[in-house]
Amino acid sequence: MKKIFTLVLVSALGGALTLGTYKLFIEKDESVAHQQIDTSPFTIPVNYKTVNTNLAAGEAIDFTTAAEKTVHSVVHVRNTTTSSGAMSFEDLFFGRRSQRPQVGMGSGVIISSDGMIITNNHVIDGAENITITLNNNKSYEAELLGTDPKTDIALLKIEADEELPYTTFGDSDNSKVGEWVLAVGNPFNLTSTVTAGIISAKSRDLTGGGNQAQSFIQTDAAVNPGNSGGALVNTNGDLIGINTAITSQTGSYVGYSFAVPSNIAKKVVEDIMEFGNVQNGILGVTGGSLNSASAKELGVNDTEGFYVSTVEEDSGAKKAGIKEGDIIKQLDNVKISKFSDLKGFLNTKSPNDVVYVTVVRDGNEKTLPVTLAKLTSVRVPIIGTLKEASKSDLKKMKVDYGLKITDLSGSYIDEWKADGVDNGSIVTAINGVKINSIDDVNSVMSKYSEKIYKIEIVKNNGEKVNYRFR
Repeated sequence: MKKIFTLVLVSALGGALTLGTYKLFIEKDESVAHQQIDTSPFTIPVNYKTVNTNLAAGEAIDFTTAAEKTVHSVVHVRNTTTSSGAMSFEDLFFGRRSQRPQVGMGSGVIISSDGMIITNNHVIDGAENITITLNNNKSYEAELLGTDPKTDIALLKIEADEELPYTTFGDSDNSKVGEWVLAVGNPFNLTSTVTAGIISAKSRDLTGGGNQAQSFIQTDAAVNPGNSGGALVNTNGDLIGINTAITSQTGSYVGYSFAVPSNIAKKVVEDIMEFGNVQNGILGVTGGSLNSASAKELGVNDTEGFYVSTVEEDSGAKKAGIKEGDIIKQLDNVKISKFSDLKGFLNTKSPNDVVYVTVVRDGNEKTLPVTLAKLTSVRVPIIGTLKEASKSDLKKMKVDYGLKITDLSGSYIDEWKADGVDNGSIVTAINGVKINSIDDVNSVMSKYSEKIYKIEIVKNNGEKVNYRFR
């Protein structure tokens, strides 16, 4: 028995040593990470013609045209970063840090013949180098023009030696549940893969509600790691979404995939090209979705719509006559059943746009024109909400620029307060960039994908302090 035990132990140690040697000296030192500005006017090709999806009985659906139009405009995105890996025997022996190249793979969609490419922010997040490979196997280094982490959209640019095939934007608002769609991308590095399905739902929120609510198109087209940033197109080959996420307990496709609607993605791209960041139009109301429970609690009969609990002063909603207790049922021609409907629609709009808001008040329906306002506050995750400071605020703190902290929050709140930072303190710089406006904050947050490594604050006692974060 003792000899058998010894033999088993020696065999186990030998296997472990062999595996370790393979990992250290043979296996490629590379890991793949998956997750599932020119100021001139920029025109994005679009096609808003209605696609007839009501086919006669027995008529076959032909996906070949849409597939042929799309595969040549969907690209492979390779994101390379350097990370600190586990220390090897060699690292310990030579006394060096263990730096490992980490590679992320995803997809992107060419949206103009001069090389503009849309993808997901999480595909290129933290990239030190971005390489684009076309369907004809030509590769190019890409420039990152801007990102919007909130919608998970990023815009890239390559300089090709020829005009490139591209996909035109369709109108995602006109897409219908039950409509056939194709998902095109590079799952598991299988380039130019086309899968088919239908639109299962629209305005799907995966966040659980709140200010960070999203509005996805849900499909049952197979999407896997590597598809992120790829195209969701209708049977005409028009881009109606950017494939972004799946829900799965295994990390692979199990029947549910989600795409950012093309109308939201198109708006993000246009704003990045014109302003360098996303300009959101603000309605100026807060509230929540209705259902049987909330309707009973609020004493209303409607179980669908957005219930207005407060209306911000000086907002477009206030000026237009929207009141507390109103139920928003429609924005322009888009039905509002829940908060993600409202959020998804507003994500396609800009400041000063006029939106026709249909509300129910005391059982009567009325439509009010509302001019959307510009955002006057911004949330910085590491410290809280910042708002444009008045001249008296700046004069009091003896500074010429900066934004005022109006809601100190986040995981560092106790440390902030212990060091004398509180509501009323002024943030004057983020990541070394002077902060004069909300747009400045959005530009910095977009450029660095909301990651902050340095922040300059003038505390309430007048002391100016620089904080650094790892």
